[in-house]
Amino acid sequence: MYPKIFQKLIENFSALPSVGPKMAERLVLFLFKQDKEKLLEFAQNLTQLKDLRHCERCFNISQEDLCGICSNQHRHNSTICVVEDSLDIISIERTGLYKGVYHVLGGSLDTSTENNELKIPELIARVQKEKPEEIIIATNPTTEGDLTSLYLKRKLQDFNIKITRLGRGLSTGGDIEYADEITLSSALTNREQMN
Repeated sequence: MYPKIFQKLIENFSALPSVGPKMAERLVLFLFKQDKEKLLEFAQNLTQLKDLRHCERCFNISQEDLCGICSNQHRHNSTICVVEDSLDIISIERTGLYKGVYHVLGGSLDTSTENNELKIPELIARVQKEKPEEIIIATNPTTEGDLTSLYLKRKLQDFNIKITRLGRGLSTGGDIEYADEITLSSALTNREQMN
């Protein structure tokens, strides 16, 4: 029914999370209707994704060895906020409240296909090296996020640093990336020390 290239693009878009075949078809049709300059810019930006990498320090998305947050000298290195995914950083940054640095785990204990792929050993090595004053565990308020939080607390408790968890302004079972700025601001402000 469609030309091969069009069909292949529908398959590519369908492979994206939350995009079904009908939505993929609409997206490809939308792109087809764009003027050539916009389409070329989109294609170039998509091609440049291959040049992105993970920050060597925190594992956030970066164009350089260190991401923009880790290389920013105005950030407070005394506080590390541990998140599951880079999208969580974007949400927390929108609050404008947090001025520390981050550490991206790459998932949670139960949802990762291989738990040894999580950046927990790197976090422990980083805490040993950088000696922060506080670790904020900002995993999602889900069963997996809570499990990861408790595991991290146990792994970090011998370092004699303050370990806090986001306050429960976040709904249980939700994702940080979908939380609004007010809810996240409340959760950051009302974070609790983990006992």
